[in-house]
Amino acid sequence: QLGVYRVVSEISYGESLAYGDVACRVGSPAAVRAVGAANGANPIPLVIPCHRVVARNGQLQGYAGGLELKGRLLAMESASHPAQGALF
Repeated sequence: QLGVYRVVSEISYGESLAYGDVACRVGSPAAVRAVGAANGANPIPLVIPCHRVVARNGQLQGYAGGLELKGRLLAMESASHPAQGALF
């Protein structure tokens, strides 16, 4: 779990990673379900931003606060973090 939390904590505001990408960065590419389990056990979800972990196809999956809240958090972060080079 600690390895997952370390990787998830490094996901920048406005960005996201797929569960499989987190598993690879932890050093266990086949441990996709373990990443989900660690995120589900996350004791401090806004400090360790597990809402930034999404399915490979970008779909939202699993969040203790519910998928609606996960979507709202991601949308809020994305909206307040414009694409690099954008003026507005």
